[in-house]
Amino acid sequence: MRREPRIVPIGPGDLAPIVAMHRRCSSHTLWTRYHRAMADPHTYLPALLARPGSVHLAARDATGRLVAVGHLMPDHSAVEVALLVEDSWQGRGLGTRLLHHLGHHALRGGWATLYGLVLSGDERMDAVLRHVPVAVHRSEEGGTVTAWVQARDLAAGLPGRRRTCLLRAGHR
Repeated sequence: MRREPRIVPIGPGDLAPIVAMHRRCSSHTLWTRYHRAMADPHTYLPALLARPGSVHLAARDATGRLVAVGHLMPDHSAVEVALLVEDSWQGRGLGTRLLHHLGHHALRGGWATLYGLVLSGDERMDAVLRHVPVAVHRSEEGGTVTAWVQARDLAAGLPGRRRTCLLRAGHR
């Protein structure tokens, strides 16, 4: 029987395995996450991982290798959610699991609004958004959809706060 990946906290000390995971992702997967072509991950990941007040989680497979990462990044009274799932792990619910964990952190952190940026036409992210158990608000501008949910609605719409599921997103 195959073991499900474990969700674990990560930080600046995990740079090497996070970079390795980014390098295993296709250019299309990176494009849908960052909404632009990205340089060497060593150039942008340290600042992301050191962002004050942010929360970073990863999924480790049975061998200990990172196969997905998720981030909560504070932005005034809201928090941005961002995910990256390695190509070979996409479509298995791993992003949704990461979001459940990130949602728990967001509610504990007291953020009022959770939001994410999704490229228009991103079918995988659209499918994930359809599985959120509360109303997800959307607005589109210039090929990017901003999806958001109020944390209080999320908490009220779910039995027991620990089953939190959030919106899925890219990077601002």
